[in-house]
Amino acid sequence: MRPLPSSALSLALLLALAACAGRRIPGTDIRDTEDTRAIIATIDAYRQAAERRDAPAVLALVSDKYFDDGGTVDPGDDVDREKLAKRLTADYRKISALRLDIGVKRIDVQDDHAEAYVFYEQAYRIAVGSAEIPKQEGDVHRMRLAKENGAWRFTSGI
Repeated sequence: MRPLPSSALSLALLLALAACAGRRIPGTDIRDTEDTRAIIATIDAYRQAAERRDAPAVLALVSDKYFDDGGTVDPGDDVDREKLAKRLTADYRKISALRLDIGVKRIDVQDDHAEAYVFYEQAYRIAVGSAEIPKQEGDVHRMRLAKENGAWRFTSGI
């Protein structure tokens, strides 16, 4: 089944609220539960904050325990919450425009931890010297989240 386009996330959330437990979120194979709806809402809040290039809003969605090893054994590319804050601030200063589409493909929830598998496509303009260069990229990605004080927060994958 195709991933849920980010432009349909808000509509899917509204439709999901009306759906009965045990059903699927419309347009996906994702079980319709309170947690999966909340995780999709968190991912969409991240998408919106990223498009605004709003580092504080992104960081509000991030756990204090955030740690991402970049999928490698090299500790040089590890990112904790502090490094993420610096990276977001620096990166967003260089970007003049950003469009980010995130399609949620799968969500696995285990107690207060979850993994969301997404497909993302982003297009942006980045300052390089005195010029702005358009860039596009897309990939499948895993985001990890934990429920903290009743809210889902990213623990890796941003």
